[in-house]
Formats: sequence, C-alpha cells, structure tokens
Amino acid sequence: LQLVESGGGLVQSGGSLRLSCTAPDSALDTYVIGWFRQAPGKEREGVSCISGRGSSKKYSDSVKGRFTTSRDNAKNTIYLQMESLKSEDTAVYYCAAGGMFKNCDASGMDYWGKGTLVTVSS
Repeated sequence: LQLVESGGGLVQSGGSLRLSCTAPDSALDTYVIGWFRQAPGKEREGVSCISGRGSSKKYSDSVKGRFTTSRDNAKNTIYLQMESLKSEDTAVYYCAAGGMFKNCDASGMDYWGKGTLVTVSS
C-alpha cells in the first residue's frame, strides 16, 4: 500500500492548511488512517486518527480544537484541516494506515507515506 501526502507548505502563525492523504493504487476505506508528525530533533508523535468509515476520531491534546481529520472514501482521500497554526506545529506530517482504531499509534500502523513538510513562521 503506497500512501501519498500533499498540501504542506509555509504558512504564517495563525494561518490554515489542509493536508491530504491518498493511495494511488489501493482503496483506503477499510483502513484506519492516522496523521503523525515529527519535528526536527523530536520523536514522531500522533496527531489524529480516523476510522475506516469516519465514525470514530481522536486527536492529541496539542491539536484538539484546532485540527480536524475527515475522509471522503469516494475520493479515496483523508484530510487533516489545520487551523490556528502555531510555530510548534512545524514538522513533517505523515499519514499512516492500519487495521485497528485502538492501535492507531506510531507503533501500530502498517503503512506510511513519505511525509509533507509544514512550516509555520512566527
């Protein structure tokens, strides 16, 4: 399963970005999709998870209320809408696919994209 992220870029503090995750050759509707990020010199951390049908979601405390994950299975795409961005949100953002919502963490995902860089300038 190949995952491809897009939508990263440079944005000012307080701005917004929407990231997308898709799979060119596979259907994603049976996968739990997680968004993770890794800032320079830091460990990869979980940002959000969404179940296959989109009925279950969870967020890290650091992004709760600012980020929203959603999916459009007809378009085979999962989104991460990021609002009120802060400099500490600067990181490479990865989407990952796994089989179980309860295992949606960095060690529990089976497939990973290569990441997209988000830079928030203050």
